[in-house]
Amino acid sequence: MKLDIVFENNKNWIESKLELDPEYFNDLGKGQSPKLLYIGCSDSRVTAEDLMGLGPGDVFVHRNIANMVVGTDLNAMSVVDYAVNHLKVEHVVICGHYLCGGVKAAMQSADLGILNPWLRNIRDVYRLHKTELNAIEDEEKRYNRLVELNVQEQCVNIIKTATIQKASRDRGLKVHGWVFDVHSGRLIDLKIDFDGILKNIMEIYHLD
Repeated sequence: MKLDIVFENNKNWIESKLELDPEYFNDLGKGQSPKLLYIGCSDSRVTAEDLMGLGPGDVFVHRNIANMVVGTDLNAMSVVDYAVNHLKVEHVVICGHYLCGGVKAAMQSADLGILNPWLRNIRDVYRLHKTELNAIEDEEKRYNRLVELNVQEQCVNIIKTATIQKASRDRGLKVHGWVFDVHSGRLIDLKIDFDGILKNIMEIYHLD
């Protein structure tokens, strides 16, 4: 790719936005008030705003390999804190996707160097659900199910945090788990039982 085309695209994008709304960039400069925090995968095929039909200012986005929420990841935890406590988002979405390279890599026994510690978190998801996963004979279906279970476990991880627990108690914030189907373009709501998860983990993870 020639990077010059990026700047040409940027110029055309500016012109198209101003043609529709001369105040577009002035309005962007006034600040942001998104109602949604989206935590997704860094995969180049999964663009958060596009797949939701949203635009600049509508969603606060954090992306990493395999849409993980790791308590010791200060980057992710800072994003969650800022979105919840300062931007006052009303919904938090963990969104995975089928054909996720990070999840696929975690299913293999290869030594992937610097990626090993990160992928270990996904392998822990497999360990927690190995009975269900090992019973799935079709490899692609097992792969897809691990994608879904990984989303579920990352929802659990974020619900463990004091930030989410307090926002849920004080103003009704909710956590959701979605999967993006790369083959069809559909967003699938896994219908994560937020209240049930919160109730089940409060004995150990209650941080009030």
